[in-house]
Parts: sequence; C-alpha cells; structure tokens
Amino acid sequence: MEAEIQKILSNKQLKKTDTRERVLKAFLSSSHALSNQDLETNFDYVDRVTLYRTIKTFEEKGIIHQALDGTDVNKYALCSDRCSPSKHQDFHAHFTCSQCKSTICLEDVVIPQLQIPSGFNLLNTNIILNGLCDSCSS
Repeated sequence: MEAEIQKILSNKQLKKTDTRERVLKAFLSSSHALSNQDLETNFDYVDRVTLYRTIKTFEEKGIIHQALDGTDVNKYALCSDRCSPSKHQDFHAHFTCSQCKSTICLEDVVIPQLQIPSGFNLLNTNIILNGLCDSCSS
C-alpha cells in the first residue's frame, strides 16, 4: 500500500505528508465513500483544517471525487486513473444503502450519453441509486 500511496502522490505532483498518507490509506482501505467525519474517526488525532485542505487538494488534483448520495453529507471516493486536475472522468452511478448509509461507486454502471436541448451546456450528471447493500440485504 505504501508504494501505491507514493505513486498516487507522485503522479499528482504532491509531496508526501503524514495527513495525505493517512487519508489515502483510509480511501484505499475502504470499500465505500468516506465523509470528513469518517476520516476524523479513523485517526487518533487529526487537525480539522489540515484534513479539510487535504480533501480539497485531493479533489482538485483528481485523486478523489464527490460521491453524491442525495444527503447533506459530503462523501468522497477515489477517482479512476483517468481523472486529472482539470477534469474528473468518474461518470458512474452511486449506490446508497438506506440501512447502513454507506455510499458505493458503481464503476460498471456508466451514465449514458444524454440528449439535451440545443444551447444547453451540461456540466455534471449524477445518478443515485438507493436500496440495501449486499451486507444489509443478507
């Protein structure tokens, strides 16, 4: 995992810091999207301002993307390798479990190309699926 963390930071031209390493480790170890609160509870201690700045930097650099789930809580998930600082390429659906509240990227559920009226400029598309995850439905 250490090599993967170094590779991600190096590819995005970011220096390795303790907070960046810990945040990346949390995302790489998780099977679902994480909120700021999830990250805070993962660590013995973390400065909230540093954590917030790390998340914003990772989002700006194309390391993580917002995983919209229809709630007021900002959650984030790792981006694909195709994401860049100028454009996120994470055009997939997100699934939110109504019982455990976890949000999961459904990489294989691709958002189809949509026809929009002439003159409109589509900036973002989100598909949010709700139901029970495999753990809660069994």
